[in-house]
Amino acid sequence: MAGVELQFISWNLEMRTVVIIVWRILYPLLALAAAPFWMLKMLRRDGWGSGLLERIGIYQREMEFERTGAVYIHAVSVGEVLLALKVITEWRQKTGDHFVLVPTTATGMAVARDKAPEDVRVIYAPLDLGFLVRRVMKRLEPRVVVMVESEIWPNLIYETHRLGIPIGLMNARLSPRSGRRLKKFRSLVSPFLELLDHVGVPEKEDLARWQTIGVREEAVVLTGNVKFDPSGSALPEKRLEFSAMLDQFPRRPVAMAISTFPGEEDYLDDVFKEVGYQSVIVPRHAERRAEVAEALDGNVILRSQFQQPLGSESFVIDSTGELRDWTAHADVVVIGKSFFQEGGQNPSEAILAEVPVICGPHMANFEPLVTELKEAGGILMVSSREELVSALQKIPIGQVKKARVVLEKHEGAIDRTISLF
Repeated sequence: MAGVELQFISWNLEMRTVVIIVWRILYPLLALAAAPFWMLKMLRRDGWGSGLLERIGIYQREMEFERTGAVYIHAVSVGEVLLALKVITEWRQKTGDHFVLVPTTATGMAVARDKAPEDVRVIYAPLDLGFLVRRVMKRLEPRVVVMVESEIWPNLIYETHRLGIPIGLMNARLSPRSGRRLKKFRSLVSPFLELLDHVGVPEKEDLARWQTIGVREEAVVLTGNVKFDPSGSALPEKRLEFSAMLDQFPRRPVAMAISTFPGEEDYLDDVFKEVGYQSVIVPRHAERRAEVAEALDGNVILRSQFQQPLGSESFVIDSTGELRDWTAHADVVVIGKSFFQEGGQNPSEAILAEVPVICGPHMANFEPLVTELKEAGGILMVSSREELVSALQKIPIGQVKKARVVLEKHEGAIDRTISLF
């Protein structure tokens, strides 16, 4: 048995070396090929001038003034950044650690800079090139590196491990579909996943999925889902600024479609108006504002260019990082990416805002939570326009209370995540 184990370890080392060599050849080529599209996206998302040189390891702050020993949290975009900030708030109070928050996208960076406490260092994530990762790690000397959710960056994992810095994943959900895909490439991913020191997972089903693709059994721990942990959350709350805007529309109940994708805006807007609601649309990507306005025949008021409505317009929230508090102003929330695209979006913020939730049939990315909510009567799932109309006309009494009970099983997820790292 010892001989077989040594042979397996040797094979993993060889495979890791091969994958790193191939990745170091392919990644720069892929980055160059994607550069024009990436630059266009930066223009659309106002990313220029936001410190992009940090992606190649060039910083304004002198190295001698960097504070070492931080918790380094890698959070790709807006959702991951907000999740990281939720954890950081509790973590700082409990341990006194200091933090470096490291987004990848321009929108994630904008939210991080706007919402992070002053003593949290916010920098762009370096490109996943070995020498850049080493430069950043030697500059900051973090005590631990935490990647938010299911991020697998070969050089970040490999170089951090080589430098002796603990590294892991928090809130690392792995859907059945993603698990099956990664299992097909187990020989490529397992040599890196076995280097992870800690993997905190939200559901018990995730334990076996991560182990199947290479994470060591002792490294993976059930923490619960940080997204759904009601403790430590900054609960959604109404803002005077938002109320002032909504008050200028005719008085009627507000139906809010959140994180919508193409095809959903006009479909949901039409149903909302048919039933007699004020239609509020929050597209998943704010830069789609012109596309959304066109889909709604131009009869819209944009949050970014607010003006006095005439009365029949739909309200389009084309902003980033405000969704949590907008949900508190709704009478009912309808989940986007669940009608014509597969996957769905997070229903927990609306539930925490004590607002009833309706979704379409495609919510696979939030299983088993959605099934638990359905079984408890805490969410309404509809499969047709007729069902959506009916659900909007008569929302069951007590739905929100039942949904909150389901979320309670995740209470303490933040504390367990902090303890893990």
